Amino acid sequence: MDCKQRIFTLALLISTSVYTAGVIAQSQKTAETSAGWEKFEHNPVLGGDLGTCFDVALLKEKASYRMWFSWRPKKSVALVESIDGINWTKPRIVLGPNSRSGWEDDINRPTVIRQNGQYHMWYTGQARGRSWIGYAASPDGVTWKRASDKPVLSSEASWEDVAVMCPHVLWDPKESVFRMWYSAGQQYEPNAIGYATSPDGLDWKKLPANPIFTARADSAWEQHKVTACQIIPGEDFHLMFYIGFRDEHHAQIGLARSRDGISDWQRHPANPIIFPGGDTWDGDACYKPFAIYDQKSDRWLLWYNGRKGPAEQVGLAIHKGLDLDFSPQ
Repeated sequence: MDCKQRIFTLALLISTSVYTAGVIAQSQKTAETSAGWEKFEHNPVLGGDLGTCFDVALLKEKASYRMWFSWRPKKSVALVESIDGINWTKPRIVLGPNSRSGWEDDINRPTVIRQNGQYHMWYTGQARGRSWIGYAASPDGVTWKRASDKPVLSSEASWEDVAVMCPHVLWDPKESVFRMWYSAGQQYEPNAIGYATSPDGLDWKKLPANPIFTARADSAWEQHKVTACQIIPGEDFHLMFYIGFRDEHHAQIGLARSRDGISDWQRHPANPIIFPGGDTWDGDACYKPFAIYDQKSDRWLLWYNGRKGPAEQVGLAIHKGLDLDFSPQ
């Protein structure tokens, strides 16, 4: 082999190695997501010295985001605000525990909506190894007043076991009712998702056919439990972002859709869309998604809490474009 051939062969080997390394790097970069989602490269966006931050709810108001999150060290719901959804203000507690009620030793897992100029929050109260759902209202999203000293939703049916929690609520202007999707079952992690409606946010009527969304035994990644959904209504379908559990300690994020938000759910063919990242901040579990489509930047922003060992923090995933593509992969 002459000198030119050696140089050419060496260059080819280097080029091939660089290409292969690039492919591997790209594969590693996208291995934690599917269906066009990508984790923000500087995750997590909330946590660290704050301790365990989990199960969030957000509103986009004018040019900023408001996030109500569960703050475990404080046993409370706290509020942070952001212009970009990445850098957040210092948290302030907006709803704390109430040991006198007998069911609110810990407060967490909120959902917040704004209706007729008022903010409404449904949240989880926990005590004595059980969970309930409560209701509070606010003129500004900061100062909250409980609407009742009793829970507005309790476990009653056999499938609800000892816990109802993780409410997600929407206002239906056509029917003039609040619609709630909630999780129920065991206390550490609930088992399935149910549905209820209310004219006033206080008195709820559960669907007799509950639960409306359950785990699939034939799906390895969500064979154990499905919980903690967010529902986004659209012209044709209701989208559901939810948690799927492989087992009690390992969770991923999935996506499904339904015409009415109650029945005939179609799972996304690329599920799970977000899953643990190995030896990283979310290496054991990815929990509680909350997504907002930002029309200005034409992308979805999805916040979720990730866990590695005992540490739990909030991160962000991004999907470019509105279409989440339910076509066969």
